[in-house]
Amino acid sequence: MNDRRIDLAALVLRLTLGTVLLAHGLMKVIVFTPAGTAAFFEKIGLPGPLAYVTIVAELVAGAALVAGYRTRLFALAIAPILFGSALPHLGNGWVFSAPGGGWEYSIFLGFVAIAAALLGDGRYSIRAGEPIGRPVTA
Repeated sequence: MNDRRIDLAALVLRLTLGTVLLAHGLMKVIVFTPAGTAAFFEKIGLPGPLAYVTIVAELVAGAALVAGYRTRLFALAIAPILFGSALPHLGNGWVFSAPGGGWEYSIFLGFVAIAAALLGDGRYSIRAGEPIGRPVTA
């Protein structure tokens, strides 16, 4: 029974984080456009090409997490991007509803990614054979 709850927790966490990542990546493509996102990155002092890397990372990691494919790898790979996304908001305070947005949402998502990495794919994934708590050897 306990393993089932852990597998369900892994599923909920993967689906939630993956959906958020896909939504943010698609927003950068459809709403802001990749060029607009690159211009924003430059405006806040980051290299413009990093925007394209971020877009691809969000879309690829989001899709992998939703599917349950190499959750540990993709969750750990996206965590630095999520933590880094707090940097432009540090001066705005904690709460995301503050003018200019706060930094708690980015930090929260970074820790969600770490939790997903610790849980792994789980039973309800395309890699359903991975036992919770043990890494896949293939």
